[in-house]
Amino acid sequence: MADPFKPFDAVPRTIPPVSQKTYPVAGILTTVFGLDELPAKASEVACLWLLHPRLANQERMTGIATAAITDWNNRIRTGHADTSQSTKGLIAVAFDQRNHGTRLVDPMGNEAWRQGNPRHAQDMFSIFQGTARDVSLLIDYLPSFVFPRSERKITKNLVLGVSLGGHAAWSCVLHEPRVTAGVIIIGCPDYVNLMADRARLSKLPEWTSSDPPGSQFLGSEAFPASLLDTVQKYDPASLFLSYLDMKSAEPLRNHTLPEPTEKEKLALQPVLTHCLVGKRILNLSGGVDKLVPYHRGQAFLSWLKQAISPNGWFSDGAVTLEDVIDEGAAHEVTPKMVDEAVRFISDTLATNDEGSKKTGFVRESKI
Repeated sequence: MADPFKPFDAVPRTIPPVSQKTYPVAGILTTVFGLDELPAKASEVACLWLLHPRLANQERMTGIATAAITDWNNRIRTGHADTSQSTKGLIAVAFDQRNHGTRLVDPMGNEAWRQGNPRHAQDMFSIFQGTARDVSLLIDYLPSFVFPRSERKITKNLVLGVSLGGHAAWSCVLHEPRVTAGVIIIGCPDYVNLMADRARLSKLPEWTSSDPPGSQFLGSEAFPASLLDTVQKYDPASLFLSYLDMKSAEPLRNHTLPEPTEKEKLALQPVLTHCLVGKRILNLSGGVDKLVPYHRGQAFLSWLKQAISPNGWFSDGAVTLEDVIDEGAAHEVTPKMVDEAVRFISDTLATNDEGSKKTGFVRESKI
């Protein structure tokens, strides 16, 4: 897999680097950006958790950390941040995902079917779900390391993930109540659809040997039934859509998903409330991405946007979802994506939670 950050790295840096300090927290080497740049009066601090791509490490998140922290601090200095929020500081935190960087134990575990890894589906899902759980673990303990005298308090948590980190970011948003906003860059909210398509393109025997092709893929050795059970607990699409009565046995979701019946809405309401109420999400995708194609998450995203929109059946959940496609981008992080992410992060920090929207908000854009 090519390095997704190459387009972003190609842009000359016009802003100076921010400070970095590394702490071993619960056995995880954790880099904290922006501590030295915190405003002196910032007793409250927001923390942006940065999750890197597959085959990369935490160092690849340095550029985004610098851009986000610099933008927020500039807003404070120039008076463009809301007055009531102007003393809130921002730090960013990066760490190596499981089986990456300093935590690497099995190089083949990070490879795909085409590279000879027969357990690609199990490896990838367990790695990024483990990383999402690491975020929850570090939220518990990081404050005692960076602010041991309790001179500041982390009061807000946001997450930003790229590719593999984007998959993990979706899980953080859904399953960690303390994460109130997330930026997903070239990630996918529908793991089954993504992996079924990848199995088809890889011409796996578990895909080609059945009639019609793929009809026996789910539950096969390449995607065991026990893995599918776990995916339905944590993956956005598999979790929410498990409440719908969908008869199709096709593993690929290529068509519009049905609106829930009234009975299904009653069952889904508490699940959506638990996972998403009041949260803000920015989903950034590449229009010509072949590794994580936008259309593999599109059916679910359209279903979710319809539910949370101002006229949707879950509009009172006050979920914000911005779905933005960089039309010319492949599986890469472009400068336009970073600009959108930085804007979204600062806008989120500038939002007064008490006066935030009481209804859902959906934005769709192509850049």
